[in-house]
Amino acid sequence: MDMRPVDVISVCSANGDIAPLRLRLEDEQQQMVRIDVEEIVDRKEIPYTGAEATVYLCRATVHGRPWLFELKYSFRAHTWSIRRRR
Repeated sequence: MDMRPVDVISVCSANGDIAPLRLRLEDEQQQMVRIDVEEIVDRKEIPYTGAEATVYLCRATVHGRPWLFELKYSFRAHTWSIRRRR
């Protein structure tokens, strides 16, 4: 699955660290679903040429099932995108 844009609520700490808290995305029935990030499993900085980003591997529960996904925050564009892992 390709990365696709997504709405995210995040927190920025006093030292500048950004962490996703919640996202909103459309499910298979075209309904908007709110997903709370339960755990950030991994975080890595991606230094693209002129377009730095951070990729977060996150865990959540969606419709009673565990869900692992990647959220990418692009610093230059100030945008979030998602890719489902499993």
